[in-house]
Amino acid sequence: MPIRVLLVEDSAAMRSFVGSVLEAAGNYIVDEVKDGFDALRLVARADHQLVITDINMPDINGLELIHAIRKQARHSRTPLVVITTNDRDRDVERALKLGASAVLTKPFTGEDLLETVARACATERDRDVPPATRADAGGTGGEGGEEGSG
Repeated sequence: MPIRVLLVEDSAAMRSFVGSVLEAAGNYIVDEVKDGFDALRLVARADHQLVITDINMPDINGLELIHAIRKQARHSRTPLVVITTNDRDRDVERALKLGASAVLTKPFTGEDLLETVARACATERDRDVPPATRADAGGTGGEGGEEGSG
């Protein structure tokens, strides 16, 4: 079943690129919006399994959007990828602190995008597993199976 994506990006060229890459991968349905206001309206009424947002947008920026999305119980675990031209530690740190699952810095390739999306989805899936379940899944201490050095 395809993953429904909300893509929030004020640049038409970047929206087109990201949407095309995801749709060409075959397992994504992409809803595109150009600003945070449209994103908030859509997030409130549609069920997206992934949100990708730019940070630098007019009106509601990506950081404000992350905060608003994470406040909604239904999207508290939705994978959220931030796209930014700023690779400054402060912007990345703020995005992650607000609840972003991953950050992708422009320029990037289609492969970079797909890898980041996969990593973000895996991160959020891991958060869905209660800690006790993760610990119990390892068995009773038989963890010595690391790849050997030869």
